[in-house]
Amino acid sequence: MLLGDSTRNSGSGKFELIQNDNVKRWDLVPDSQAQIFPDYVPKAILLDYNEACQIVKLSPKASATLSRRCLQGMIRDFWNVKKPRLVDEIEAIKEKVDPETWAAIDAVRSVGNIGAHMEKDINLIIDVDPGEAAALISLIETLIKDWYIVRYERQERMRLIVEIGNSKHAQKNERAQSQ
Repeated sequence: MLLGDSTRNSGSGKFELIQNDNVKRWDLVPDSQAQIFPDYVPKAILLDYNEACQIVKLSPKASATLSRRCLQGMIRDFWNVKKPRLVDEIEAIKEKVDPETWAAIDAVRSVGNIGAHMEKDINLIIDVDPGEAAALISLIETLIKDWYIVRYERQERMRLIVEIGNSKHAQKNERAQSQ
């Protein structure tokens, strides 16, 4: 900050830096709208997700690229699909997910490609706005919930039921032996 610059609280945790009559606004806390997910979601996926959330306003194109990377990591981890290209990995899960989810996944790939791959004509610039990048992030959040959290909670319920069954079987055997 230079002499003559000032900051002011514009309310609701938002701050402004006034520098030579230019105003820069930012949110103080939290630094992103990232959701907190359990630690059984792979760390690499969470790191890309959190970074995509942190830069969604600063660089929507980079955020979209990170969402694409996150999606690829999820497909490789959850579905155990590893192909040379993301488009091929997405095609490999087409029959495993509902059509709406598949179309959204393919859209993340397409929009994320804007940041990941230069166009043949380097003067052709396609922007991604913060709202579009946020929509891609929302799909990542949905997939984390659907693929990781739902699976984990189901596994825990099944494990508990098996434990109950084993406990009852042991009780039955103990009573039969004591008679």
